[in-house]
Amino acid sequence: MRSASKCPARRAPARIGLVLLLALGFACRLTPIDPEPNGPTASLRVGTSGDYAPFSLEALDGTLAGLDVALARAYATDRGLRLEFVRFHWPALQADLEAGRFEMAWSGVTVRPERSLTGRFSVPYLESGAIALVLENDPARRAPDLDRPERRIAVNRGGHLERVARASFPRATLLSIDKNRDVLGLLVERRADAVITDTLEAPHWIASSPVRLRALGPFTRDHKAVWLRADRPELARDVDRWLVAREADGTLSRMRSEAGISHAHDSAEPAAALEAALAERLGLIPFVAEAKRRSGRPVEVPERERIVIEAGVRATRAAAEDAGVPPLDTTGVSDFYRAQIEASKAMQQEILAGPAAAGEPPDLAEEIRPALLRMGEKIAWLLVRAGLPVDPE
Repeated sequence: MRSASKCPARRAPARIGLVLLLALGFACRLTPIDPEPNGPTASLRVGTSGDYAPFSLEALDGTLAGLDVALARAYATDRGLRLEFVRFHWPALQADLEAGRFEMAWSGVTVRPERSLTGRFSVPYLESGAIALVLENDPARRAPDLDRPERRIAVNRGGHLERVARASFPRATLLSIDKNRDVLGLLVERRADAVITDTLEAPHWIASSPVRLRALGPFTRDHKAVWLRADRPELARDVDRWLVAREADGTLSRMRSEAGISHAHDSAEPAAALEAALAERLGLIPFVAEAKRRSGRPVEVPERERIVIEAGVRATRAAAEDAGVPPLDTTGVSDFYRAQIEASKAMQQEILAGPAAAGEPPDLAEEIRPALLRMGEKIAWLLVRAGLPVDPE
């Protein structure tokens, strides 16, 4: 069995470097604990798109295949659940999840801030990056070369990649396509000059294309995770435990390889998952800044900071007790949460020094803080699993 206590050597994004220095600089020595059963629930509804290689592909006879289909089946089998796949279309994904059509979307869903506001992401199980595909003889050499008014760029409607395309190519003509499986055809038929995909789907598109293609990028760093309803915290915790355990015993690595994914990081390893959770949390800070701009609230609220640090200490103690391990060093935990607060304040000051974002920001009390609390529980649990020093008492 492979150890899950190895600390990752990857470079952290600049904005969370201070936080990660505190969290990951300690010895990573706690071993994973087998997840507990999910309780008496008899069935599990999982949303899947059926159009996104290598995660979820629907054959002509209606059967499903792909990495996420296999992962959902493995999870349901381990938990003794009756699995039901529910198809969704990307533009309706959030509405379907909030309406309760399924408990979770397990279909190559990318972690995004606006999604974190309305649901709860699991620990990640893959990394990816957005790329553009062009014809082999296209003169573009870098992704920014495509940002011209005469350039037509096709992308699937309603997903993460459409948002990336709109932000990355504001001057180009964007073709938003309802069905992901139809996007590549526009490039092949010369009705688009480029298509936007990611590093995980692109090999499948390149292999299936009747014409030779070339990739530009990646120009983002993203995480794939299970997106769960916000009102199912116990299920989210159990999925986290299952993914961490399956990363530790080599199951995730084997299933990634079977899906044709090579050179993948151990994204569900606790320290790597902690890094991703911190990035997800900081992804909400622009919303915090704009909400404070709108309401006139100050960036620095010492009493609120004290409450956050004390809550973090309590949460990590509860997580350690739940895991059956000694509590973490209180000073180290306090420093960890203080570093998050300082990084958050620095980001807010930077954002508020610039122009206001368009549109109405999410409500700080009703939307942003509940999302931060959901993330906080996950972060505390990962701190314990990542192996911060224990209390000397």
